Amino acid sequence: MKELEEYILKYGKVLGTDILKVDSFLNQQIDIDLLDKMATAWYEAFKNQGVTKVLTIEASGIALGTMVAYKFQVPLLFAKKSKTINMSDNLYTAKVFSFTHHDTNTIAVDKNYLKASDKVLIIDDFLANGQAVMGLMTLVSSANAKLAGVGIAIEKGFQKAGDLLRARGINVMSLAIIDQMNPATKEIVFR
Repeated sequence: MKELEEYILKYGKVLGTDILKVDSFLNQQIDIDLLDKMATAWYEAFKNQGVTKVLTIEASGIALGTMVAYKFQVPLLFAKKSKTINMSDNLYTAKVFSFTHHDTNTIAVDKNYLKASDKVLIIDDFLANGQAVMGLMTLVSSANAKLAGVGIAIEKGFQKAGDLLRARGINVMSLAIIDQMNPATKEIVFR
């Protein structure tokens, strides 16, 4: 998506060969017009897949997922990264290593909200090593639900998770794929 690439070039900050900061428009402060265009792109790509639920992971995926769920007129479900006292024990869970936080979380969704009859579209802000998406796919599989596809805002193509998912036959639509980042020159190369 050309507009997202332009935002990345204008506002993104290359902090390392594998770290891109986009909090000024995507995952802390959110540009609503851009978010709407991104959600529309995912809607157009997956509208014929029979999506009944959008699934994401807290926290950065929630805004993206909300707008996409609105386009599809289906519920948004987000996996929580920690169990709270008001959650039941009737949960689907998966372990996920966070590239950003360098720790492992057990993500969970209530079994009442993810059913075998669901056709699920996974939405997330970044695809790096694929752990979040794989964890979300585990939740979908645990519920015997169907996966409609995966929508990613920014894929780090040099980390190969997107290529591996596509090789498994998973329909992955990344709006921007970065093949290289140079922290010295701040250069970003898109696929």
